[in-house]
Amino acid sequence: MTKIAVLGAGKIGRMVAHFLGRSGDYEVRIGDVREEAALELASRVGGAATGHRIDFADERTLEPVLAGATAVLSCCPFESNPFIAAQAIQYDLHYLDLTEDIETTRKVLALEPQSKKALIPQCGLAPGFITITALHLANRMDEVETLKMRVGALPRFPSNMLKYNLTWSTEGLINEYANSCESLKDGVIGMVEPLEGLENITVDGVEYEAFNTSGGLGSLCRTMQGRVKNVDYKSIRYPGHCQFMRLLMKDLRMNRYQDTLKEIFERALPTTYQDQVVVYVSAQGRWKNNFVEYTYARTVHHQTIYGENWSAIQITTAAGLCGVLDLLLEGKLPQKGFVRQEDVNYKEFIENRFGRYYA
Repeated sequence: MTKIAVLGAGKIGRMVAHFLGRSGDYEVRIGDVREEAALELASRVGGAATGHRIDFADERTLEPVLAGATAVLSCCPFESNPFIAAQAIQYDLHYLDLTEDIETTRKVLALEPQSKKALIPQCGLAPGFITITALHLANRMDEVETLKMRVGALPRFPSNMLKYNLTWSTEGLINEYANSCESLKDGVIGMVEPLEGLENITVDGVEYEAFNTSGGLGSLCRTMQGRVKNVDYKSIRYPGHCQFMRLLMKDLRMNRYQDTLKEIFERALPTTYQDQVVVYVSAQGRWKNNFVEYTYARTVHHQTIYGENWSAIQITTAAGLCGVLDLLLEGKLPQKGFVRQEDVNYKEFIENRFGRYYA
């Protein structure tokens, strides 16, 4: 079996470990700063899974997890990724992560000249699957004018005025609301403010709102510049959410006190595993001299896998990461250097055993 290191035994790391460890093809080594979390997860995955305590301040603790592995998958907080990528290079491993943070990705890519293996940041949902899908729709056209990408991880049964529950990383959520967002407008790459660009959107007969958030595009703007006029990404929420977040982030200046906001969210907003992920991708342009629009729209709900309930955000994010890993090790992706999500073939991904959760 192929040895894979999974760093991080949190919400997404748990799903990744189960997907890989129960596939029968991977020996999973789970590393976490909380030894009990790593050991407990390994015991639940079973098979050849093992749990290990790691300490980012002591590189020696990573050796039992990384030595002899084929790839390392980072499911850790995004600020840990440059260190993990450097360790992947030291142990000559492929590197994959889930980050949406732009600056973190730049730090990882700065390590590319030192790596003999693939560096694949920004796997998962957005960026990740949504990028793969956008390129797939664009490739069906003769001329592309606009690419719109919209994603939301939402509670199925919201019970507060924000109409929101915690479904994934609180730090990642606040990061999306606080940082500027890259976009392509009239052929020029620029930055737009988060929590702006409010619009209404309907998916499967349900009305939502969408607004600018950071990080969801990955490298797509640079890939599509010169080919597409307009490319943008927005998060989907229930109507009214954006107004309250503007109050918090801008009027009350919580964007300057993100640690405090994190404490408030984690104290007041319960975590839910009864959620749904709403994905909407639209491409407008010309095909055979006609102005057309192609759309991918899907709502993925939480579901029972391996006898327990998993949230939709766990399933979709882990499926994106594990699907790309499969394709990499099958030789369907470049084996060295920076590999973009745009390099992933949509048909191959959607037919993959993990990608099928999006089908």
